Amino acid sequence: MRQYDDPVEVRRGESEGPDQFLWRGRLWQVRAVLAHWVETGPWWQERRADGDLLAERELWRVEAARGRDLSGLDVAGVFDLSFD
Repeated sequence: MRQYDDPVEVRRGESEGPDQFLWRGRLWQVRAVLAHWVETGPWWQERRADGDLLAERELWRVEAARGRDLSGLDVAGVFDLSFD
């Protein structure tokens, strides 16, 4: 598993979850939501600008694909997307 901290533009569908996302100039279509959870920041960290002590971050683990590559193989993967 590789971890990236790249900015991703996430587009939500009719549901609350992600429908598509744009990562490194490529559009990925979400096929399935594998998991969904909320994390809170450590209480000992500084407060956010709005004064909220326990900042929450919503995370989604999704299976996504961007279509077929030149060899005809389906390009897909599992991604963790976060909404801060």
